Amino acid sequence: MAQIEAAVTAVNGIVWGPAMLILILGTGLYLMVGLGFMPLRRLPAAFRLMFQGRRAGTDEKGEITPFQSLMTALAATIGTGNIAGVATAIALGGPGAVFWMWMTALVGMATKYGEAVLAIRYREVDAEGRYVGGPMYYIKNGLGPRWAWMGWLFAFFAAIAGFGIGNMVQANSLADVFRETAGVPTWATGLVLTTVVFVVIIGGLKRIAAWSDKLVPFMAIVYVAGSLAIIGVNIAHVPDAFALIFRNAFTGTAAAGGFAGAAMIMGVRYGVARGIFSNEAGLGSAAIAHAAAQTRDPARLGLVAMLGTFIDTIIVCTMTALVILTVTVPVEVNGVVQQLPAWMSGKTGASLSAMAYGGGLPGIGEWVVTLGLVLFVFTTLLGWSYYGERAAAYLFGVKVILPYRLAWVACVFVGCVVKLDLVWNFSDTMNALMAIPNLIALILLSGTVFAISKTSPVTARGDLGAPPPDIPVQATPAELQR
Repeated sequence: MAQIEAAVTAVNGIVWGPAMLILILGTGLYLMVGLGFMPLRRLPAAFRLMFQGRRAGTDEKGEITPFQSLMTALAATIGTGNIAGVATAIALGGPGAVFWMWMTALVGMATKYGEAVLAIRYREVDAEGRYVGGPMYYIKNGLGPRWAWMGWLFAFFAAIAGFGIGNMVQANSLADVFRETAGVPTWATGLVLTTVVFVVIIGGLKRIAAWSDKLVPFMAIVYVAGSLAIIGVNIAHVPDAFALIFRNAFTGTAAAGGFAGAAMIMGVRYGVARGIFSNEAGLGSAAIAHAAAQTRDPARLGLVAMLGTFIDTIIVCTMTALVILTVTVPVEVNGVVQQLPAWMSGKTGASLSAMAYGGGLPGIGEWVVTLGLVLFVFTTLLGWSYYGERAAAYLFGVKVILPYRLAWVACVFVGCVVKLDLVWNFSDTMNALMAIPNLIALILLSGTVFAISKTSPVTARGDLGAPPPDIPVQATPAELQR
């Protein structure tokens, strides 16, 4: 096992090196500038579209409403990355990692917008009559047969990555918290979680979307409300927390308990990696859910889709970070108990978050984390099961869907008893391998994204009531600009 962990860690260090950080941030920045910062300018319109998207027009084609596609994407996105991932980023990269999570999210809004636009533009109808899409389809249909191999690679990595980022990591963190807070054996958590997940995912996308439609708004509101209550109690420390984040984003700081030095590159590395793990901008995963949305206007759906990144990181992750940075807890240092900020306690992952929330609201805070993790993990397991099965179906056809679902359910139990460090590193590696073909495709197809955005009245003029443009099938950028 030690050899496997060492090998995964070594590969992880390579794929998440400077080149990957530049590719992720660079792609997002390139799209944001190319769009004239439209995602930021149209943010209020995007929220209005989100609520309008609860009902789709009678002539719209797709499987689920735009609101349900966002909730399904958020179900997969808001997970342990918002609780354990933020804590890990701060513990290993210092408070400055939060700044790089924000930067990843801001440019990631343009990335997520582009992914959704291309997902609708190049989606297909599968052998069962369902609308399907995602990076593998816009690579194949948008870039042509010469690039089909890259679409195959994305689907291959996504089908495998789901078992890490969307399955075992989620189950592992939940089992860890139940063991620490309530003494529940990991196998018991695994049995219950496995059973409930099976009941839902066996019903396919529409059942997943129906659950996500109700659970995601509820869980986000409960978690944010609990976090705000703790932040309110410690409001005097909030300005210092923000100052610490900005100052250490460029200087580095002591992390991992306050004893090991962490250079600035560690803050960037963990901030970007955990930011991507949390909001998935650049992975292309959310595009798989958005491809099934009932819409005729790719740009309109793109605006709704980019809210996933904003809600996940700018809102939810920030809540977790502020609690960890403002709450003090008793920590034993050289035999003497001292009151130190929670992030300097030496803990990491979900355990650090549970300690911080428990210190902020004794007797209640731990259960905010526990309830948040239960809901976050459950919905992520649902959303990512759909991503994985669509990737597998792209590779092997629709006949593989049922076996994939059964394998998915089995790995939920396995994830509850696997060592956390190995699972995290494996997930980070798979994220990078998924992101590479997707980011290359986004750059090569950026002309189509820009052209669609110029022709849509929603993105070009902010006109939410105008009919969508008549975009020809398999349109080229030149055709879109006519």
